[in-house]
Amino acid sequence: MTAGSTGRSVPRLAARAADLVGSIIDSSTSLLAAQTHDIVQFAMGSPADEALPVAQFREITADTLDGAALSYGSSEGEAPLLYRLESYLAGTPDRTSQDRMVITSGGMQGLDLANKLFVDPGDLVVVESPTYTNGSATALAYGAQLLEVPIDEDGMRIDDLVDLVAREGRLPKAIYTIPNFQNPYGATLSRERREELLRLAHRWGSIIIDDDPYGLLRFAGSDVPSFGQLSPGDPLVFGVRTFSKILAPGLRVGWVDADPSLRQVLINAKQVMDTCTNVPHQYLVAEYLARGGLDAHLARLRPLYRDRRDAMLDAIERHLGDAATATRPEGGFFLWVTLQGRFAGIDTRELFEPALADGVAFIPGPALSPSERFTNALRLCFASSTPERIDEGIRRLAGTLERLSSGSPVG
Repeated sequence: MTAGSTGRSVPRLAARAADLVGSIIDSSTSLLAAQTHDIVQFAMGSPADEALPVAQFREITADTLDGAALSYGSSEGEAPLLYRLESYLAGTPDRTSQDRMVITSGGMQGLDLANKLFVDPGDLVVVESPTYTNGSATALAYGAQLLEVPIDEDGMRIDDLVDLVAREGRLPKAIYTIPNFQNPYGATLSRERREELLRLAHRWGSIIIDDDPYGLLRFAGSDVPSFGQLSPGDPLVFGVRTFSKILAPGLRVGWVDADPSLRQVLINAKQVMDTCTNVPHQYLVAEYLARGGLDAHLARLRPLYRDRRDAMLDAIERHLGDAATATRPEGGFFLWVTLQGRFAGIDTRELFEPALADGVAFIPGPALSPSERFTNALRLCFASSTPERIDEGIRRLAGTLERLSSGSPVG
């Protein structure tokens, strides 16, 4: 302990505490909850309330909530869930086996486990730019040095990756990618780039952290083969998956798919984190899968989210015109909007508070880049709002932008 300005002793933090940067995305939950006026919510990447299978969950809970479900569980996951998940995934691009899976407390624990296993302080970790804040923050928490690689409509630009690694003069320990409907950009990594990334990983000895919360939410275009399909059983691919986007984020149930040789060390790591993932929720998800509900649920979500994406693109064109461009994802939750023309000089960090006062919330572009790039960009979630609310939110945002660009008072 050391003496503070008041003369009282204060705790001495570990060196790693300086790298715990937190998440502006998660922090926005508390911020928005504190607001008392109407806000159109484009900030959090959450499923629509009406898309949650509440009635089915309530029925299943009544059937599965017993003493076994309220006791400690197995660190690797409950046997019924592992069995049902393996069976379900057999019909998807993520076909796998139980000896490759460990059930996690959401996708975030999967990312934490990946970095805990593979990243030492000072290691180089590649991230897409822009990227998911929590993914890059997890790598920083383990002392990584981040290398941002640009993306375009076909995902991470592999030629730039090669050039940037050469310029860095050392090889990356890990490559973090969100291959399907990337958060926040919405891009899908092309087959050609996936194949090249696999080749580079083996040439460099780098682990690919394959974070795919959205792969089952494709509502347009054609599927691209997964890393698992392109390179079955590849020991250099570490898959992170979650039910948060396809069922409900509050479940906090996900899984990792990794080489069987890693399973025991994953279990060891998890045992000193939380002992086991929420047991009642594991039984709930297992029974939901057993009753065959997920395919029907996804079939309902896909057109719902397609219509909302289209509604947001239409609203952006109608209210912002040529003053903004937006990506056109074929699935997932997000659009990446770049301000241009008369709005090009507006920093979206400075836009956030007046827009919130005007009743619309988003995530500023710099929050999605470790080096705070993309000052003229923002992430919008289309999944959680109806088309009518989407139009109202974009209208409000356009009004705030007009006042900021003209120098008029805002808020």
